[in-house]
Amino acid sequence: MSLRTIHLIFIASSIILAVMVTLWGVDFYLSERGSVGHLLFSTGSLGFASGMIAYLVVFIKKTRALGME
Repeated sequence: MSLRTIHLIFIASSIILAVMVTLWGVDFYLSERGSVGHLLFSTGSLGFASGMIAYLVVFIKKTRALGME
């Protein structure tokens, strides 16, 4: 398994975890114990997931340009 593959798996796992945390935060916010802090936390997590998706796209393009398929 190449370093590129391991990196792709790590990035994908981070994205999935961030989306799961976002959903958990929104679910907790919608419960009777939820607060604005939970909504801000889930918004931050969604922002992190979006940033990681952008990084994944850039990483794939850069490694393909370098011939690291």
